[in-house]
Amino acid sequence: MIFPFLWMLSTALKTPPQLLAFPPILLPSPMDWSNFGTALQTLPFGIFLRNTLIIEVAVIVGGLISNTMVAYGFARLRFPGREFLFFLVISTIIIPWMVRLVPLYLIFNKLGWVNTFLPLIVPAYFGTPFYIFLLRQFFRSIPNDLSDAARIDGAGEFQILIRLILPLSKPVLAAMVIFTFQDVWDDFVYPLVFLHDQRLKTVALGLYDFVSIDPFATPWHLLMAASVLVVLPVLCLFAAFQRFFIQGITLTGVKG
Repeated sequence: MIFPFLWMLSTALKTPPQLLAFPPILLPSPMDWSNFGTALQTLPFGIFLRNTLIIEVAVIVGGLISNTMVAYGFARLRFPGREFLFFLVISTIIIPWMVRLVPLYLIFNKLGWVNTFLPLIVPAYFGTPFYIFLLRQFFRSIPNDLSDAARIDGAGEFQILIRLILPLSKPVLAAMVIFTFQDVWDDFVYPLVFLHDQRLKTVALGLYDFVSIDPFATPWHLLMAASVLVVLPVLCLFAAFQRFFIQGITLTGVKG
């Protein structure tokens, strides 16, 4: 699992002649650390990073709002057809994303949203089946006695969700944030379809631009240097929330 990352880092530190050396060089000497600065200056990665962070924040906020409210309804509220509706929501997971791509493009094109961030952001505010399932399983593991005590004190369902359920659900919420961040950060196909302007590109699309710099000789050392920099935020995020992430997945699996 670690070797691909090590090879990417090794290539990022190579000079152009070392890229074609045979047998391949794992530890380049000398190491060219200037590749990282050159990669960032070759393409407007500042703009790509800004666009990606805008989408990241909007999608994470939308996911936290929609998924928690829907999951709470399925986990803690009783209403006719609850199990059928939950099964209907979960069954959409089996629909391949390729099948949804063309209808979504036609819808967003008629709405005039193509070449904007809206097609990448708005769907997050309607819930994601996997995260709804994950949160529902965790919410069901919280004793109902706590909610009953809060109702006796006069708290409504929204207050119970905000003041009781969510504070106890930090591990699973952290896991959802990490999953969402990684999905948006690594997403290539949807930005490629919906974003056509160079100023709107994300970091995933920006990496592909290295291939078009020179159609006859791709600067692999610069591409790998930029790839290392793109991977680092995800690694840092996981390292910062590793305890919550593992706890959220473990508790969901055991108690769900």
